[in-house]
Amino acid sequence: MSEDLKLDYNLSRAEMYQAIIPQIKGLISGESDHIANISNIIAVLKEAFQFFWVGVYFVKGDTLVLGPFQGPVACTRIKKGQGVCGATWEKGQTIVVENVDEFPGHIACSSLSKSEIVLPAFKNSEVALVLDIDSNQLADFDHVDQHYLEEIIKLIEEVI
Repeated sequence: MSEDLKLDYNLSRAEMYQAIIPQIKGLISGESDHIANISNIIAVLKEAFQFFWVGVYFVKGDTLVLGPFQGPVACTRIKKGQGVCGATWEKGQTIVVENVDEFPGHIACSSLSKSEIVLPAFKNSEVALVLDIDSNQLADFDHVDQHYLEEIIKLIEEVI
């Protein structure tokens, strides 16, 4: 597939997800390197939605370690159970935070981040990484984001 995205910024958020998922499938089809594939998925999400920060943290031992991302400089390591990413890893489920300042133990990599959604990706029934998306707007994520991002997580699970 061509690396040129076809994006229509007049679409609703759900329609944008529906438009980018086939493009993501095309980008990762035939590529075996998981870093390349995850990097392209992150780039598509950042470009399509102009989120403040999009990236992944890989589980390495007892720590999440920063992987490919787009946005400002980020926290490099996060312990299990710490912040939204660590809580997602610990619980093994998606967490949506409308206001990060109200999340107990939130790790403020940037004071400009206002809301967040973090999703786990599994390999061999264990969390292998978390996809972290931050917005500079309060309550920017909802069930639509969770639904379609969980579809995208399935694509990530296929390549890790």
